[in-house]
Amino acid sequence: MNNKKDKLTLRQLEIFLNVVKEGHLTNVAKGMGLSQSAISMAIKELEKILGNPLFDRINKKLILNEMGRAFEKEITPILKKINDIEYEFKNTANKGMVRVGASTTIVDYLMPPIICSYMNNYPDVKVALKEGNTKNIVNLIKEGELDVAFIEGVVNDSDIIKTIIGVDELIVVTTNKELEEQCFIDTLQDKKWVLREEGSGTREVFLDYIKDKVQHLNIFLELGHTESIKSLLLNHQCVTCISKIAVSSEIENKKLIQIPLRNFECKRNFYMIYHKDKYKSELFEKFITFTQNMMRKMLREKS
Repeated sequence: MNNKKDKLTLRQLEIFLNVVKEGHLTNVAKGMGLSQSAISMAIKELEKILGNPLFDRINKKLILNEMGRAFEKEITPILKKINDIEYEFKNTANKGMVRVGASTTIVDYLMPPIICSYMNNYPDVKVALKEGNTKNIVNLIKEGELDVAFIEGVVNDSDIIKTIIGVDELIVVTTNKELEEQCFIDTLQDKKWVLREEGSGTREVFLDYIKDKVQHLNIFLELGHTESIKSLLLNHQCVTCISKIAVSSEIENKKLIQIPLRNFECKRNFYMIYHKDKYKSELFEKFITFTQNMMRKMLREKS
């Protein structure tokens, strides 16, 4: 029977989750600034308190067993909640830091004026902005490395709370003046297409939309950034599908041509997302309200 001293500690739980993540004690010890023996002892003490081993020792690696997997599932949201509460009470509603993620189209064409406006209104709040494609940003939210994010791709995950904040239109553009006549999307399938990389919301929405309209697509090149695609298009007669807000000025200045496609209406939602276990501090609530309102206004003006 355990005595009163045999209680779980937050430190043990942190060590346990780090070991689960790394698999090797050496990396955990280095990352936490502890000795390898201290890490090993903490795990053994944890297993002693629970009365069950949590890991199988296979090939000098610690692998979660059935009990360990169940324990990890239970304590992960608890520890995340504690970290969020600690973070909150080190900040006030108008002072602190908000960690924001945004997928490429949004970070390039919507977020800069929003963040500048917010920080002008709340000069003691720092906004840390992280850019990535939709898949990367969703992973960072799931890992608790971002407080809130704004994405253009589809996400279906029980850990993620999502809210639609606007609608974006995807259009097909080029510099090839021969393509100014109305046509169907399948007549363009053999052209040189330049698309965003896998994991991009723009790419996924477009390919899903045309999957029943074309037999194949001649993807000539894949690039990681919308601005790189625009630059390539301006110097080569390629074709791409891109957010209308990303090329509105180039179309207006006739640097790019929007191909007038028949029966082509490819729209997608912009989402605000955060983790379902996210602690909603006053600072957090004020930031998302401000950002949602301003983003919706900007999208209405650009549509």
